[in-house]
Amino acid sequence: MIIVIMGVSGSGKTAVGGELARQLECPFYDGDDFHPPENVAKMAQGLPLDDDDRVPWLARLRDLVGDHVKKGETAVLACSALKKSYRDLLRAGSDQMRFVHLRGDFDLIWDRMRRRMTHYMKADMLQSQFDSLETPGAEEALIFDIADSVADITGAILDQLNPMRSGTDRPPSAGK
Repeated sequence: MIIVIMGVSGSGKTAVGGELARQLECPFYDGDDFHPPENVAKMAQGLPLDDDDRVPWLARLRDLVGDHVKKGETAVLACSALKKSYRDLLRAGSDQMRFVHLRGDFDLIWDRMRRRMTHYMKADMLQSQFDSLETPGAEEALIFDIADSVADITGAILDQLNPMRSGTDRPPSAGK
């Protein structure tokens, strides 16, 4: 199973995804690490990405996790996946992908973004991500409020995913 932790920049995808992967003892991929240099440069200039920028990046991420799907392995991917068409491209017909949407209000995320000095995306681009976001419904994603702690969110994700996991996967580690 591939677990995609999605949401706007600053929502905690890397923190939650990294902790989830640690507890599941599986690989974690931060989608931001796979942007081509042109995308990174564009965002560093304060310019939002458009569909033409995102589609090749999303296809690269789909291919990256595709081997895990073929082998029946679990992996965690942090990826904004803002639009349904982006999630559909990532999913590409696989029933082994689960989306987890980290949802938070603009003010909380804006505050987080202002404090992030090492990330290439600027906080003033946050509004463009909210504008692009096509919020998934409960039928498409598990939805969690980012006001909760990383530990609480991760524990709740594991609790909700456990019934969906196949019998061939190891159960999540204890320590919630």
